[in-house]
Amino acid sequence: MSSGPEPGPGIRPGTGPPIVPDPGLPFLPGCAIKDPTKTSFHRSQTLDFKNGYAFSRLPREGVGGETLYDNQLSQDELDDLCSKGATLTYGQVKRSAPSSFTPAFVAYDKKVLKFDAYFQEEVAISPEEHYRIRQVGIYYYLEDDSMCIIEPKVKNSGLLQGKLMKRHRVPKNEQGDYYHWKDLNLGINLTIYGRTYRLVNCDSFTKVFLESQGIEVNPPEELVSDPYTEQRRTPVQKRIVPTAPDPFRQFLTYDTKVLRFYAIWDDTNCAFGDHHPCVIHYFLADDTVEVREVHKRNDGRDPFPVLMRRQRLPKIFVDKNKNFPSCVLEITDHEVQEWYSPKDFGIGKTVTLLGRSFLIYDCDKFTQDFYREKYGITDFQPLDVDKKPLEKTPQIIPPYNGFGIPEDSLQNCLSLFPKPPRKDIIKMLENNLKVLRYQVALESPVPEDKNRRFILSYFLADDTISIYEPPVKNSGITGGKYLKRTKVTKPGSTPENPIYYEASDFTIGSTVEVFGHRFVIIDADEYVLNYLERNAEYFPAATVQSIRDHFLPRKVVVETTSSGIPKKDMDDLIVEVQRELKLQQPFNTRQFHEAFHHFDKEGSGFLDKTTFLNICDRFNVPTSTILLKKLIDYCSCDDNKVNYREFLLAFPSNLFPEAEGQDQQIIAC
Repeated sequence: MSSGPEPGPGIRPGTGPPIVPDPGLPFLPGCAIKDPTKTSFHRSQTLDFKNGYAFSRLPREGVGGETLYDNQLSQDELDDLCSKGATLTYGQVKRSAPSSFTPAFVAYDKKVLKFDAYFQEEVAISPEEHYRIRQVGIYYYLEDDSMCIIEPKVKNSGLLQGKLMKRHRVPKNEQGDYYHWKDLNLGINLTIYGRTYRLVNCDSFTKVFLESQGIEVNPPEELVSDPYTEQRRTPVQKRIVPTAPDPFRQFLTYDTKVLRFYAIWDDTNCAFGDHHPCVIHYFLADDTVEVREVHKRNDGRDPFPVLMRRQRLPKIFVDKNKNFPSCVLEITDHEVQEWYSPKDFGIGKTVTLLGRSFLIYDCDKFTQDFYREKYGITDFQPLDVDKKPLEKTPQIIPPYNGFGIPEDSLQNCLSLFPKPPRKDIIKMLENNLKVLRYQVALESPVPEDKNRRFILSYFLADDTISIYEPPVKNSGITGGKYLKRTKVTKPGSTPENPIYYEASDFTIGSTVEVFGHRFVIIDADEYVLNYLERNAEYFPAATVQSIRDHFLPRKVVVETTSSGIPKKDMDDLIVEVQRELKLQQPFNTRQFHEAFHHFDKEGSGFLDKTTFLNICDRFNVPTSTILLKKLIDYCSCDDNKVNYREFLLAFPSNLFPEAEGQDQQIIAC
């Protein structure tokens, strides 16, 4: 029986066209026909995997993709074939034993669900990033329901990457539940130990497994990238630099060729500035500039010849923020619009190099030949930079600043080491210890200042004035030194031409203005009258007459009292009273004087008899009543007033020095 047609030439047995049965013919040997047009002879796959298990299935198509005919059996016949076993001659077929139980760690061994996720981490210590996005992988092991989180390591990231959470069962809530694969899906937030992860994608096995378990997998999301990392990956745009001459060719052409200029650096505008001779070297090989200072022997300067080291010097900068501190930073090429070149140098030009101005006055022969050949310059006449004699500048005296006296302050302008102003030694020797004292009252709108009395002392030796306020008990005003000894200018005088008060300016009733305070002269010492009368030719007649008119009533009282007692008897009475006082206990005569001056509001030297007697009673004068009444009668006037100044001649303030510290209270009448 023939097995079919022989294979054609070039076709090996078993590899030729398949034998296709003719429709209507049984598939028997000799009843098949080979199809010469068929070229595909592959067989369809009958093995497959589902949920990780291998199984076999029926082929869906024949060899070479031929169509397979459907089974002609009905569904009932197929069910009978599946349920009924084959009937054998020797009885029913024995059924196989049921399959054994497979545990989870065997069934799900090496089966892991993998999810792509990310979480956001705050950055509090960097000014460039406020947060960062970290991408991780979440792995769920089906065999024991454990999980782990792994972050891929990035080289030089500076972060602790790798396994962020070791493999273990992760608690889900406080009730003791653990995360299960049923809780995992795409597009959800998963919180593990206080950190929230966003699940965005998974692998194909995870997707097939979840779908086989009836879970609808959400559509995947885009994995968010770290913004700071993306910013770092962005390439920096480089500034396009225009084409320039080849620096290597320039170096080979101009190596060892240097332009030399002689210049003067003028810094006389600064303190202790001077003209500094310098040499400017321009290196043609790389367009750098060097400035050297020319030192002379014993010129007093430090021996550092290099003023500016060799470098490229910028000429014009790119516009930028003026507040940027570029003076302390290095200058880069993109910050400079133009650099110094040989065309910027020449005789007679002033160039500014790093803030210093240099006047070029000459150059050497090689420099002249270079400019003559390259730029066609032929005029190289040097400039005359010899120093001219300095003109004497007139000295300008600054205005008076108010400290000290003008003559003393002027010495600071006349010499470096000021000397005290010269004094009139002859005048100081002639008028030594000669002081004119006046009693003045403060002219003030304040009621409390109207009763204040001061002692103005004028020192004839140097024309200085001092003011002293006698302290008054229970007045509320602290007495003492009011103005230290100094010269006082008159109102209207200028600091350039000061006019000081003189002895001729003090008359009874005149006003003395001392640094804004006005004082009225109301009384004077008897020494003032005696001094003016002895030197009347040096003082105006009005000044002398003013003092005479003030002391005229007092002289009349002294020469002859109201009772007609001669002055000699008055002196004898005073001596007798003082002799008796010395035999008694110490008496504070200073406070006795202050009490009379206190009640003399006008400063006239007279008090009414009632007030006078009350003061004597309050102080309990330690003398006999007869002498006291006799002394009061001598000092009394016709208008029921008592000249207390004549009365106090019997009680000098230095009679009992040991009693000045005792407290005696003055009781107002």
